[in-house]
Amino acid sequence: MKVDWLETLLTRVVGNDATLLLVLQVFLVVLGVVVANFILRRVLARLEARTQQTSTPWDNALVSAARQPLTVVAWVLGLSFAARIVEKGTDATVFEIIDPLRVIGVIACIAWFLVRFIGNVQEAIIAQRLARGESIDRTTVDAIGKLLRISVLITAALVGLQSLGFSISGVLAFGGIGGIAVGFAAKDLLANFFGGLMVYLDRPFAVGDWIRSPDKDIEGTVEEIGWRLTRIRTFDKRPLYVPNGIFAQIAVENPSRMSNRRIRETVGVRYDDVAKVAAITADIKAMLRSHPEIDQQQTMIVNLEQFSASSLDILVYTFTRTTVWVEFHEIKQDVMLKIAEIVARHGAEIAFPTRTLHVTSGHDRAPSER
Repeated sequence: MKVDWLETLLTRVVGNDATLLLVLQVFLVVLGVVVANFILRRVLARLEARTQQTSTPWDNALVSAARQPLTVVAWVLGLSFAARIVEKGTDATVFEIIDPLRVIGVIACIAWFLVRFIGNVQEAIIAQRLARGESIDRTTVDAIGKLLRISVLITAALVGLQSLGFSISGVLAFGGIGGIAVGFAAKDLLANFFGGLMVYLDRPFAVGDWIRSPDKDIEGTVEEIGWRLTRIRTFDKRPLYVPNGIFAQIAVENPSRMSNRRIRETVGVRYDDVAKVAAITADIKAMLRSHPEIDQQQTMIVNLEQFSASSLDILVYTFTRTTVWVEFHEIKQDVMLKIAEIVARHGAEIAFPTRTLHVTSGHDRAPSER
C-alpha cells in the first residue's frame, strides 16, 4: 500500500520533522476513517429508507446486512494503512503481518456480510409469506439458511488459509485422513448432526408441532430444531433438550398432524332400563348426525357394547372436525350433556356402581341352622 504521497504532501506543509510527520499521517488516516464511516452511515440510512418502500425483501436485506461489515472493513483498511505508515517510519518487523491480517479481516467481513444477508432474507421471506396469509414450512427455510451459512463459513475459512500460504489441497487431504480419527472421537456429535439433517430432510415434525414418543418420556411442543439438539417445551412449560441422534432410534408420534380428534365414551344405564336402550342409542346417533362439529365422513358407532357389573354399557365412538385441543373439549362437553338429556328424556338413568344384598330372616333358616 503506497503512502509516499501523503508524506510528500505533509512535508511541504510542516517540514521534515519525522516524528511530527508520523503522528500527523496516522491522525489524518484515523480522521479519514471516522469521516468515511460517518458518510457511509448516512448513505446507508438513506438507502434503507428507500428500500423500505419497495415490495421486494432482497434490497432491504442487502442494505441492512451491509451496515456493520462495511464499517468494520473501513476500520480494517484504515488501520492497516496507518500501520503501514508506522512501519515505514520505524522499520519495526512486527508490522510485517499487517498485509495477511488485512486480507483475513476483509475475508471475515465479507463472510459476516453474507451470513447476515442470508439471515435477513430468511426472516424477510417468512414475514412476507405470513403477512399474505400463506403457509410456510419454517423447518425447511431454517434448514436451507443454516446450510448456506455453513457453506459461507467453510468457504471463507478455506480462502483465508489459502491467503496465508497454506495449500487447500493439503488441508483437504489432512481432513480426509484426520476425519477417521475425529469420527471415532466425536461419534455422538456426528450422530446428532446427521440426526438433525435427517429431521430436516424427512420432516417428521416442524417447529410448533406437538410431538411425543411411546419409547421415551418425550412430549411437548417443538420450539427449535438445531444441528445438535432439538428444544421441546413440555406442557408444564419446562424446556426439554433432546439430542437429534435419539430421533433415529425411537418412534415419534406427531399429533399436530391428525385430521380429526376422537370421542370415545362409555355411557352406562341401569339394568332396569334395558327396554329403553334401543331408543336411547337411536336418539344419540341422530343427535350426532345433526351435530355441526361432528365429522360425518368418519366412523360413528353408538351401540350397546356389553353387560357390565352394574350397568348396560353403550359405546359412543365418533370424531370431531376440529383438532384444536380447547375446542375439542368444548364439543365433547356439549355432546356428553346432550347424551345425558337424551337418557333423562326416555325416563332412564345413568348407572353408578351398586351392590344388592339379600338378607334372610331367622324364620327362613333351617332348624339345624338356628
